[in-house]
Amino acid sequence: MSKKVVIIGNGVAGITTAIELRKLTDFEISVISEESEFFFSRTALMYVFMGHMKFEHTQPYEKSFWEKNKISLINGRVNEVLPDINSISLENGKKLSYDYLVIATGSKPNKYNWPGQGLEGVSGLYHKQDLEYLEKYSSKIKKAVVVGGGLIGVELAEMLNSRGIEVTFLVRENSFWSMVLSENEGRMLEKHILEHGINLKLNSELKEIKGKYSVESVITSSGETIECQFVGLTVGVSPNVGFLQNSNIKINKGILVNEYLQTNVPNIFAIGDCAEIQQPQLGRRPIEAVWYTGKIMGQTLAKTLAGEKTAYNPGNWFNSAKFFDIEYQTYGLAPAKLNEYQDEFYWEKENKAVRIVFNKENRVFEGINTFGIRMRQDFFEKVLNRNENVGFVIENLGKANFDPEFFKKYEKEIKSNFNLQNA
Repeated sequence: MSKKVVIIGNGVAGITTAIELRKLTDFEISVISEESEFFFSRTALMYVFMGHMKFEHTQPYEKSFWEKNKISLINGRVNEVLPDINSISLENGKKLSYDYLVIATGSKPNKYNWPGQGLEGVSGLYHKQDLEYLEKYSSKIKKAVVVGGGLIGVELAEMLNSRGIEVTFLVRENSFWSMVLSENEGRMLEKHILEHGINLKLNSELKEIKGKYSVESVITSSGETIECQFVGLTVGVSPNVGFLQNSNIKINKGILVNEYLQTNVPNIFAIGDCAEIQQPQLGRRPIEAVWYTGKIMGQTLAKTLAGEKTAYNPGNWFNSAKFFDIEYQTYGLAPAKLNEYQDEFYWEKENKAVRIVFNKENRVFEGINTFGIRMRQDFFEKVLNRNENVGFVIENLGKANFDPEFFKKYEKEIKSNFNLQNA
């Protein structure tokens, strides 16, 4: 008999589950989302605001795709999960039963109860609704303050800057993105951000947002007053799990799951940003709010739901981002603060940089960060799986490079610097 699968959330994790499960079964599949009816690429929101594309261009599937593949899309908000009767209730009063429930509700932006955070002109940048609000409100903005020094913060600063808005960027730490990047890497990006006209303030925190009805200024922890008409709050995200508080599903920061992405309730699973792996792999975090891990989780869970029980294996860590004109990639583990057994090699030139981390005892390559030089994931995937020596990686960096033909190449210079430092 065909099973009923209900998926809460239409981000990459939930939609991948639905599509992969449809390939494998004839199950009845329903996907619920309060944010948007159709799946879209969240990372493309900034390019919609900057005029590089329209919102419909962020949708990788035609609207007819869902009906053709018998995937039911429900635009609505889930109020409650009722595991005892295998049912969920929606805000409109409707109830849906399920055989399997997949929770893929993603993240929600952090807020820290700052005075004034409820004023008009305060927003994050995570949901489609945030983009719509910013689009509607942007004509009123001459000066903006962005709070939080991560990827979403620098994206929002670039978006506002693209419309001629004067941006002040408050970063609590003493170097940019210091939880992820070394000080050398952070300093290079700080310089690049400043060169684009952003007023970057390190060691600076938000204390209060001032205004009668809408934003007029902010006060920082040092007592400085900064005039503005908009405040972007981009101080990280947390799992979106508030609606589960009255269920008996176990939650820590996220929804606790085992290696099969299964919660403490056998027919309920959690994937993506809202899932917390109870026993993560060495060097990996329990919660990883990254596009590719959500996709792998969806592919893995579809197999399990179809009857082929499959453990989640995220493989080697990788990620990519863009800081104005500098593209960033990371493969393997290259922590901001090295462990005792690790050493690193760092090279930088003309807004380009490479940092390679390796085991100082056996010289095995462990990870790389690249800035401004495009490197192939498949090369580093093989190198990491084979535990190659750092010397091998340096010698073969040219094979990893996939910059266009006439781009300047730096591999010889990088190799020469490495040999000098490791003579």
